[in-house]
Amino acid sequence: MRARTTRIALGLCASLVLLAACGGRTPPLSPLADVAPTVIAPDFGDADPHDWQGRDPHAYPVHGIDTSRWQGQVDWPRARAHGVSFAFLKATEGGDILDPAFAENWRGARAAGVPVGAYHFWYHCRSASDQARWFIAHVPRAPGALPPVLDLAWTPFSPTCTKRPPAETVPQEGRLLLDRLEAHYGQRPIVYSTPDFYEANQLWRLGDYDFWLRSVAGHPQDSYAGRHWTFWQYSGTGLVPGVRGKADLNVFAGTAPQWAAWRAARSC
Repeated sequence: MRARTTRIALGLCASLVLLAACGGRTPPLSPLADVAPTVIAPDFGDADPHDWQGRDPHAYPVHGIDTSRWQGQVDWPRARAHGVSFAFLKATEGGDILDPAFAENWRGARAAGVPVGAYHFWYHCRSASDQARWFIAHVPRAPGALPPVLDLAWTPFSPTCTKRPPAETVPQEGRLLLDRLEAHYGQRPIVYSTPDFYEANQLWRLGDYDFWLRSVAGHPQDSYAGRHWTFWQYSGTGLVPGVRGKADLNVFAGTAPQWAAWRAARSC
């Protein structure tokens, strides 16, 4: 079975490489993707669970977390064994901040077999080129890594930058950074955002990107007016074995075979 799964993944990578985020247009999720599941059912708790009505995040099989210095040292093998099927790690912020836990989390997650990607928190008072250089300087190009992520949100509590640029500026500047990351990593980046920022800046105008959307009190189809999403951050108060304190919980939009196909198409 392992040999067959490897051949399938390689075949998908070869056939989709010209279309996928390894340098081109993102392919849609295929309900017929013939790839064996590689996920573990999540065994997570929640310190402040939402009373989901209708579309529940637990209906999706592929769950993951995002972490930064605030989660402390993560026991990645334990987290993986309890259903962490992917992780996005905070790497950088602006043009001069590096998360001190990034390198350890990157090594630990990859060693435990957790598919991992890095995210950059946008700073409204630095240029896109400065921020791209800073991220590239600290996040390695690694085989099998998930695409880089641009985290776009307001910063009302920043001690140095509470700037709120006009709506037409944010997609323009954001696209400059996204283009730089795509050129360097050979993968089309993911865009993370929150409902207020996404709507105020019309982030759908960024173009054909996979979106990772925060929505902790409703399904993203409702919070984002039915727009496309690939990852959904559904809780900020998750309790995950192997992670100290609370963690952000996320799901992938498709089935386990679709997750394997999505990874194969973007991890060449």
